[in-house]
Amino acid sequence: MTVDVVVEDARWAAIDIDVLAQRASDAVLDRLGLEPSVFEIAVLACDDTRIAALNADFRGKPAPTNVLSWPSDERAASVAGEIPLAPDPVTDAELGDIAIAYDTCAREAAVAGKPFVDHCLHLLVHGTLHLLGFDHERDLDATLMEGLEAEILGKMGLDNPYRE
Repeated sequence: MTVDVVVEDARWAAIDIDVLAQRASDAVLDRLGLEPSVFEIAVLACDDTRIAALNADFRGKPAPTNVLSWPSDERAASVAGEIPLAPDPVTDAELGDIAIAYDTCAREAAVAGKPFVDHCLHLLVHGTLHLLGFDHERDLDATLMEGLEAEILGKMGLDNPYRE
């Protein structure tokens, strides 16, 4: 997958966010049987101030959050709990954009006692799934998405983020 990363907060350089975003997005596409080389996404690695502004502008929630995503097209399944339709690699190769906030991610990782890099990988997997039409608004959709996240992260050698 082509991942275009824009780093607005220099703290991201310490964990090589470019490599993490590539690893996470490739793992998602691989799990879903999609050829990574034909798709592309953009990732904004920012801070809480920037993501709070984006959250206010796009969701009407003027507060920082860990990750936001903007799919380039509506891909959600019409029936709760079903896999969304796969994007067409010819006409729908640009999947969308993800923003991830350093401050919130670092705070959440510390509170959960998880390595920062592992938490960021989880959130990048989560954001990539959103770009592909997965969501967690309906219970069955949340179960599907969380199961996929746990499976993908497990294949990456990470613990299930939903297990306590």
